[in-house]
Amino acid sequence: MKVGYAFSQAVLPVGAGATVDLLVRFEAETKPDTTRRPLNLSLVIDRSGSMAGTPLRYAVRAAKDLVDRLGADDILSIVTYDDHVQTIVAPTNVTDRAAIHGKLDAVRVGGTTNLAGGWLEGCKHVLAKADSERVNRVLLLTDGNANVGITDKDLLTNTAKEKAEAGVVTTALGFGDYFNEDLLIGLARASGGNFYFIQSPDDASGVFQIELDSLKSVVAQNLTAVLIPINGVKIAMSSGYRLGDAGGKVAVYMGDVYDGEAKKLALSVTITAPGAVGSLPLLGMTYEYDGVVDKSIAHETGAQDIAVPVGTIDEAASAAPATGVVVEIAGIRIARAKDEAVELADAGTHADAARLLRDLVAELDSRGLGETFEIAEEMEQLRHYAERIEKKQMGSDVRKELRDQSYQARSRSNSSLSGRGVSTATDAVKALPTTGDVGSGVELECYREGGKLRVRVVTKGYDDDFNVQFPRAIRAEGVHYVADNLETSADGTFYRAVGDIKRLLKAGAADPFTSARSSAPVRTGKASVAPPTAADLPETDSVGAGVMVQVIKEGSKLRARVVSDGYDPDWNMRFPRSIREEGMMYVVDEVNEISGGGQYQACGTIKRFVQAK
Repeated sequence: MKVGYAFSQAVLPVGAGATVDLLVRFEAETKPDTTRRPLNLSLVIDRSGSMAGTPLRYAVRAAKDLVDRLGADDILSIVTYDDHVQTIVAPTNVTDRAAIHGKLDAVRVGGTTNLAGGWLEGCKHVLAKADSERVNRVLLLTDGNANVGITDKDLLTNTAKEKAEAGVVTTALGFGDYFNEDLLIGLARASGGNFYFIQSPDDASGVFQIELDSLKSVVAQNLTAVLIPINGVKIAMSSGYRLGDAGGKVAVYMGDVYDGEAKKLALSVTITAPGAVGSLPLLGMTYEYDGVVDKSIAHETGAQDIAVPVGTIDEAASAAPATGVVVEIAGIRIARAKDEAVELADAGTHADAARLLRDLVAELDSRGLGETFEIAEEMEQLRHYAERIEKKQMGSDVRKELRDQSYQARSRSNSSLSGRGVSTATDAVKALPTTGDVGSGVELECYREGGKLRVRVVTKGYDDDFNVQFPRAIRAEGVHYVADNLETSADGTFYRAVGDIKRLLKAGAADPFTSARSSAPVRTGKASVAPPTAADLPETDSVGAGVMVQVIKEGSKLRARVVSDGYDPDWNMRFPRSIREEGMMYVVDEVNEISGGGQYQACGTIKRFVQAK
């Protein structure tokens, strides 16, 4: 294992106390004879009512893509769950892909969400075939909150830690806007796995590919660092790994190490005034991991003493760390601030949360870091989120983006995962002045790339390979803009939009921003009127902005219940009796709470849900 470290301040001045950021990097030294280890995976798929339509269809498609990328030495099991848990593929070597595809094609949407039951069944399958020579992992995909079975977040997180100690790691994949990101991040962090925010159905295959590539490139597992502060040093953790107390020392559980992806340990270190120039020892650090050596697993250990140079005031003032180190540390500080802003907003102190983000932007700007594209993009993200939070418009999509961005920056160093987010500030985009022609300005287009909203130049005469730094708050996929001008960054690597920005609406061209938002059902509040039988209902294979309802049999009665997220499935529901059929799924325009609570009313059009193949 290759270990290195750097400080945000290259040299400390003698006689002055300080708080500095420390970045420790762990990188695997891949050997030429290293081959990927076989996998022992359990894919656990949520098939609850909220997954109906496009989400489940794309999840199945992504699962089939995953199957096609596995080999005969890999073991796979597949579990599906709603209220009930079902193993549709018992642990088996991946030799008959067509048979596994057939099992996946037969998956149908169901009721509520027994997340714990499905996940624990997947853990059981992985444990049954667990082998230290394999990468043993559960891939849990869900779009909802656990509302059946074990639902306590702390209990589930502690269980994930126990499963990891038994050799089973969990990667959690959250789909859409309704899953509990704190729970999924907790599961991933406690077990040493990964977390992914799948922002839209067509994002699923790409995210699965990133995880599979990570699993295939595991070169070390169970990396644990133990920190021993010396000389009165105090430390605070910036990275997002699980911590433990190792007899007064700090144990940091960092999970797997992937080929080509460094594990970063970021700390804030408070130092008392050094009394002399020279090298000041700050921390002792030991580390251990299970590495791949000659196609087998070997337990490795190492040690690294960490010290900071101390010089005169002039030496400290003139010394500067490498730009790359400054950018890396700034990225992790930004990530930590995002988590802190979410906590403040959750507590109702929205103004404090927005101020925290804006103050950080001002600091980064004062240090000239906005001339680096990665930090310039982060600064625009922070401005965007500060405005949304201040207006109390954080919403589930923005909250998930903040938590996802923070998790990835504090736990991974994969550029494909950093800064992902496609939420749009609708009011801000609509408020832009419009124009029908480019004139003397520059035409720009917002497009989606790997879960990020990017901006590129359309007008000829500019470098097509350059990124464009553009206000995050007014980005919307498919929208064209006209900027007064573009200026080149100080380092000559990207453009920055300057002057006034308008939305471009050419004569006769469709407006993608407004047309994409015209398919919501009409809200009437009127009780649904049903035809004589369910066979007379119109059919749909999509839920859209509607609400999913399921009919189940309780005793001798057929009962309707809401299975979309955000509703209580135990509440009774006024639903036309003429169309109730056991096990049938329906899409209703709207579901309203009846005065007095405890009961729902189906309103608007009712359609019979038929899953598309």
